[in-house]
Amino acid sequence: MIPPQKQMTGMLGHPVAENPIDRMFDAVYAHYGLPWQFWKNNIASESDLRLAVAALVPLGYRGMCVTVPYKVAVIPLLDEVDDDVRAIGAANYVTIEKGRLVGHNNDGKGVVKAIEKVVPLRGQHVVMLGAGGAGRAMAVEIAWAGAAKMTLVTRREEQGREVAALVEKASGVPSQWQAWQPEVEVPAGTTLLMNATHLGCAPELEPVPVLWDSVSTDCAVVDVITNPRITPFLATRHFLLRP
Repeated sequence: MIPPQKQMTGMLGHPVAENPIDRMFDAVYAHYGLPWQFWKNNIASESDLRLAVAALVPLGYRGMCVTVPYKVAVIPLLDEVDDDVRAIGAANYVTIEKGRLVGHNNDGKGVVKAIEKVVPLRGQHVVMLGAGGAGRAMAVEIAWAGAAKMTLVTRREEQGREVAALVEKASGVPSQWQAWQPEVEVPAGTTLLMNATHLGCAPELEPVPVLWDSVSTDCAVVDVITNPRITPFLATRHFLLRP
């Protein structure tokens, strides 16, 4: 018997080589006996992004993840977006429904669930390092989950202030911007410090420049990087807390 034609899914981003997402999805498809396959697509520019998105329907893709740096840039290329994308201003996956491209965002939802397995978000004073496409989604979802205050530390002031205003508009949670420094000083009273940048991702494994003396010993620390599992950010925190 000829096996069924594989249903194609994938990811658009740059760079994508070190991202293990294809192994994760293909393992799920195999587990459930689905004739589906996941392809990582390295899209080098926004002009290439336009071409890639326009090709999804004629190529027969069933869905597509979107990763850095295109979670915002992809929105005007879609036919429709859901309420989360409208509130957050970024999309991290696209479904293809009757030939129409529909944008969605679940970046923040997964992070909220993961954090709350360890520490409740309600009442937390959160400092987030980075506020890109994924970071802005996480900031809004963390605010919706009950955080009391949000500080966004970014290199670009315009980006940081924009996301702080977005968080306040979407949730009412007081939010502010703080400038990125060669060593980021964490504000007093911070109860949750989160790295939402690419720093620490394999293979570069760059350190996150935090002034660790400004981080209290009871402050929870979170990193959104998935490869490696123990990032330089988390490893440094663990080392400094050793008795």
